[in-house]
Amino acid sequence: MPAGPHIAKVAALIGEPARAEILSALMADRALTASELAHHAGVTPATASAHLGKLLEARLIALEKQGRHRYFRLADRDVARLLESLMGVAFRSGAVRLASSPREPALRKARVCYDHLAGQLAVWALERMVSRRIFVNARGFTLTRPGAAWFESLGISERELSTARRTLCRPCLDWGERRHHLAGALGAALLQRCFDRRWARREPDSRIVTFTPRGEREFRALFGAGGRGS
Repeated sequence: MPAGPHIAKVAALIGEPARAEILSALMADRALTASELAHHAGVTPATASAHLGKLLEARLIALEKQGRHRYFRLADRDVARLLESLMGVAFRSGAVRLASSPREPALRKARVCYDHLAGQLAVWALERMVSRRIFVNARGFTLTRPGAAWFESLGISERELSTARRTLCRPCLDWGERRHHLAGALGAALLQRCFDRRWARREPDSRIVTFTPRGEREFRALFGAGGRGS
C-alpha cells in the first residue's frame, strides 16, 4: 500500500473550480469574508461556506475572528508557493482565463504574489540585482555583503529579517514571465517600501499593483547603474 502524504486529496480540493477561485482570491494576502469569497467564486454564500469548511479542514486556509466577523486567509506561505507554482503550470499549458481581459496587461506587469512583488517589473528588478551581485546563485541563492548594505540603504535590515521564522530570500518562478522574481522576507520588505514611499498601490479586490509614473521611475532607478535608495 502506498505510503507518504496523500497528495490526491489536496489536489482534488484545489482542483474544484469554485475552491480554486477562492484560493486565488486569497493570494492577494488579504483576509476576506465568506460573502466576498462567494462573490469572487461566483457561487452562493451557502456553497462558499461549504467549500470554506473543506479548505479549513485541510488546513489550506485559516480563519480569523474579529467580533461577529469571520475572515479567511491562506494558511501559510507554503500554500501560496504551491498556488503560484500551479498558476505557472496552468499558464504554460495555455489555461489562461485572462487572455481577453483588459486587466491582464496590468496583472502581468506588477502584482502581489502573496506578500511580495511579481510580474514584469519584479522579474526585471531581480535580474538587475543578480547582475549587480546583490544576490549570487553560487551554492544556493544568497545575499552578498554589498547586497546587505544596499538593502540597508533602503532602510531594510538583513540582520533583523534574518531573525524571522522565514526564508530571507529565494527566487520565485513568475507564471507570466517564466523567469524568477524575488520572494522571502527581503522580497516582502521591498514591496512594502514601495507602498510606504507611495510609489505604488494595490488595486481593490485584485492582485494588481499599480505604480505611479514617478514611482516606477524611482523604482527602476534603484536598480540602475549606481542606483541606491533615497
